[in-house]
Amino acid sequence: MRPRPGEVLHFSEDPTITRFEPHVAPTAQVGDPYVWAVDSERSPSYWFPRDCPRAMAWATETSTRADRDRVLGPGGGDRVHAIEYGWLEAMRAVRLYAYRLPVASFRPIGTPIPNAHVSTRPVVPLGPPEPVGDLLALHEECGIQLRVLNNLWPFWDGVVSTTLAFSGIRLRNAKPRR
Repeated sequence: MRPRPGEVLHFSEDPTITRFEPHVAPTAQVGDPYVWAVDSERSPSYWFPRDCPRAMAWATETSTRADRDRVLGPGGGDRVHAIEYGWLEAMRAVRLYAYRLPVASFRPIGTPIPNAHVSTRPVVPLGPPEPVGDLLALHEECGIQLRVLNNLWPFWDGVVSTTLAFSGIRLRNAKPRR
């Protein structure tokens, strides 16, 4: 599930949204009210239940072979997502929807590489939300490793010291560090 040209996506478990209003999320690290969306490259980071903690890593042109092999594994593709066992059933059961939104309403946010797109104005979806479907199958179809771990922190701590790109979302919901 990726946006088409001229679109960005907003993923939600709520299939009834008809208009997105800018707001400050309780967990936001920015104080401005925004409508949030993601582009094609960032979409896989949201193929999860909303509150599911996940740690992700992917190879870039500056990633070393040693880091690729250590984190992704030999022949392991270019991207890995990790969740905890306690979230596996939610991954199987969640009904996730993608809202297609006009990219012209948004601007990229994040440096040095944008990690999202934001709008300071209300945004109306381009159509009804689309069911994302089986999240495990989606990962498989896109060649993204999905690792299920007892605890995310050892993986996260190992990834952030590599030359791979990485992202952690909802890590506050992960089990405590050991």
